[in-house]
Amino acid sequence: MRVSVVIPLLNEERVLPELLRRLRSVLDRLPGGPHEIVIVDDGSMDSTPDILRRESQDDNRLVGVVLSRNFGHQAALSAGLAQVSGDAIIAMDGDLQDPPESIPLFLEKYERGYDVVYAQRVQRKEVWWLRLCYYTFYRLITALSGIRLPLDAGDFGLMSRRVVNQLLEMPEYHRYLRGMRTWVGFRQTGIPIERAERHAGEPKYSTFKLLKLASDGIFSFSIVPLRFAAILGAVAILLSAVYAAFALYARVFLNRSPQGFTALIFAITFLAGVQLFFMGVIGEYVGRLYEASKARPVYIVADKFGGARPD
Repeated sequence: MRVSVVIPLLNEERVLPELLRRLRSVLDRLPGGPHEIVIVDDGSMDSTPDILRRESQDDNRLVGVVLSRNFGHQAALSAGLAQVSGDAIIAMDGDLQDPPESIPLFLEKYERGYDVVYAQRVQRKEVWWLRLCYYTFYRLITALSGIRLPLDAGDFGLMSRRVVNQLLEMPEYHRYLRGMRTWVGFRQTGIPIERAERHAGEPKYSTFKLLKLASDGIFSFSIVPLRFAAILGAVAILLSAVYAAFALYARVFLNRSPQGFTALIFAITFLAGVQLFFMGVIGEYVGRLYEASKARPVYIVADKFGGARPD
């Protein structure tokens, strides 16, 4: 069995040496091989590409892929998956919050016939409000999605060769790989993995990037927001019809007009806000169709080095 480890990096010069040390220690103890490490530099502005190039000269298991600019975490991870040659592929982050020492646990499940083994993150070390956001998001997307997405499962996990091949054939521009991985199917299972603290440096996922990833997950795997807009519109029509009937009854039979100018202004303002909100939701779907119609590549590889491919 040949194991490939795929890691996207962005400005991780302080973490990369320790990451490689721990990863090599794990791969050295694995049977089979030759194993490989595919690290994708997602437009780093520090010395990360230089460290990668230098390390690849001393270790033929290391493959470096440098993108032409920053395309985002999911695009960089997709670029790495396109380069792997292993039978079992491990996807993980490069900040050491995903512990490399967990890889043998994934392989045990793989040898039992599972095509996807994902880490269910427990005991996260982020601040409380960020943990709350993650907790809420995973449950929200699971409730909205048309498929059963696993709770608290990020990209860290194992995929078999046939699962990766299916992912590479999917032409989606806004990629949410952990959802795509679930959609592919085959035998899947999760194992609890404690989420460690970042080894060094600063988190690369800003609040805006986290919101973008969340929107990619929701809009890529659910049309519930569109259906909810239709349902809310139907409810608004029903309520307005009921109120119109009451106003007509009061005018004809009670000889008075219903009062409530303030309530009328509130209702108009509220419904106008709802309309604008759902116009934005519809625009999000339309915008994604527009992005996909341009058929631009998800990423562009500027350089590739290292590695020793099997004959």
